[in-house]
Amino acid sequence: MGYLLGIDLGSSSIKATLLEVATGKVIASATAPEMEMEIQAHKPGWAEQDPALWWENVKTAITKIKVNSGIDPQEISAIGIAYQMHGLVLVDRNFEVLRPAIIWCDSRAVDIGNQAFAELGEAVSLRRLLNSPGNFTASKLKWVQKNEPELYGRIYKAMLPGDYISLKMTGEIKTTPSGLSEGIFWDFTEQKLAGFLLDYYGISSELMPEVVPTFSLQGELTNKAAEELGL
Repeated sequence: MGYLLGIDLGSSSIKATLLEVATGKVIASATAPEMEMEIQAHKPGWAEQDPALWWENVKTAITKIKVNSGIDPQEISAIGIAYQMHGLVLVDRNFEVLRPAIIWCDSRAVDIGNQAFAELGEAVSLRRLLNSPGNFTASKLKWVQKNEPELYGRIYKAMLPGDYISLKMTGEIKTTPSGLSEGIFWDFTEQKLAGFLLDYYGISSELMPEVVPTFSLQGELTNKAAEELGL
C-alpha cells in the first residue's frame, strides 16, 4: 500500500504529513510558508486570501516532504485534504479564480445570514440546516451577488477551499455533503443540496459542484498537477 499524504489547508499555513499505510507511522511532516500567509482586510471585518497562495504553499510543503522522507513519490497511494472551513472560492468556466477567497473569519455576511434565519424561521433552519445560515459560505455567496453583480454573473462554480485544492490536483470540481454542510448548503432532512435556502437567496444550484460521498475518490492526479507537485 505504500504511503498516504495528508494536506491541511489552514489560513496561516499549509501543513503536510506522510504516513506509512502498514503501520500508521508518521514518516515526515512539513509546513509552508515559514511565516504566516497574508490575510487581506480591505475593510473592517473583511478577511480574504489569494487561492494561488495556497497552491504555491501546497507545492512547497510537498517538496519538503519528499526531501525529508527520501521516499519514491510513486509509492504514495492517496492524498487526503483537510481545510479551513466556511471559505468561498469562485471560478469561471476556465477554472480561473474570479476574486480573492472570502475566508472563514470574514464577517461581511453576518446581517445577510441573520435576516435569512429570521425569515426562513429558526425551527426550519435548525431542523434542515442544523444551524443558522449565519456568516457561513452560502451567505457570503449572497453577499457577492448583491455587491459584485458583474463578477457574480461570470461565476461558473462556487467552491470551498479544500475543493479548490482538489480541483488543482484533479481538474475536476467536486464537493461532499460534509463540505456543503459546513458552508450551510446541505439539507439534512432531505439529504441533498439545500434548494430551499438557495431559492431564498436567489442562487442557482448550477453554481454548486458535483456532490460525491465524503469518503470517496474525488478524482485522480492529472499529469499537469503531478508535474507541478513532483508526484
